[in-house]
Amino acid sequence: MIYHVNGTLDSCEMGYCVVDCSGVGYKLSISDNTFEQICGSVGEIIKLYSYLQVREDGIELFGFNSKEELEAFKLLISVSGIGPKNALAILSLLTPDKLYTLIAQEDTKSISRANGIGVKTAARIVLELHDKVTKMYFGQSSSALSTLKGSMSSSGGKGHLSEALDALIVLGYSRQEAQRALSGIDPTLDVEKIIPMALAKLM
Repeated sequence: MIYHVNGTLDSCEMGYCVVDCSGVGYKLSISDNTFEQICGSVGEIIKLYSYLQVREDGIELFGFNSKEELEAFKLLISVSGIGPKNALAILSLLTPDKLYTLIAQEDTKSISRANGIGVKTAARIVLELHDKVTKMYFGQSSSALSTLKGSMSSSGGKGHLSEALDALIVLGYSRQEAQRALSGIDPTLDVEKIIPMALAKLM
């Protein structure tokens, strides 16, 4: 794992930069926010925190102007269906602090304004990160998607799959889509485990 790159900023364009480290040029994909922070430093020594993505079809290095942006990036890619490109698009629109605030407020509409991020994807981000973000960054615990949780807590004798079905419908999926996604999932699992599994099938 390459944790950071420290060297001379050789070039900087919207979307990527090249950092010269002892004669080796490292190309890093960057957010628009990082671009704005470093674009005036061409020819100067800079330090970018980094994340290395290794895939079968290639290797890509992502760069961040701060540890906070790197941590936000890693948090986003932990969400089912969110890849590095999606995470970078979100961080091009939002600073880490703004992102965490929107997640805590369950503001899917604002998050969905990022390039390539729809309302359903934004809802998935809020659903999977809300509790973690409120605990880690706001020092409190609250439920993700309060309407969803309220529906689940008042479901009475409903089974877990039925509760998960209601949850997916709240997130904007049709009943047919939700039923197909839930097909084959172990009904004895907790709802909190069933929903991410179903969302992964809906991608």
